[in-house]
Amino acid sequence: MSETTTAPKTPKVKKQLSREAMYNIIRSPVITEKATRLSEFGQVSFRVAIDATKPEIKAAIEGLFGVKVLGVNTLVQKGKTKRFKGRPGVRSDVKKAIVKLAAGQTIDLSSSLA
Repeated sequence: MSETTTAPKTPKVKKQLSREAMYNIIRSPVITEKATRLSEFGQVSFRVAIDATKPEIKAAIEGLFGVKVLGVNTLVQKGKTKRFKGRPGVRSDVKKAIVKLAAGQTIDLSSSLA
């Protein structure tokens, strides 16, 4: 049998985000009862840009808050159909990110950014 050689893997290059790009990715924290309970498990929830990727969200959180992120889970909440003054309308879709922080690290959402 012939042996196949695999090409050496090239290291992934992290793209540096500007502070403005970080603010465009992270829109706002989610302050609900369910999101507050996540803090017991070292997780924080944010609304993020609909086109943001998990590596971009991780880089933005680490850059803005100065914490170590272990993982990022995302979900897209589809906009609800509502009526406004008798006319039908649709709310915008919202993307949320649940960020797991390293042990012993927290993000204080009531204070200003770093």
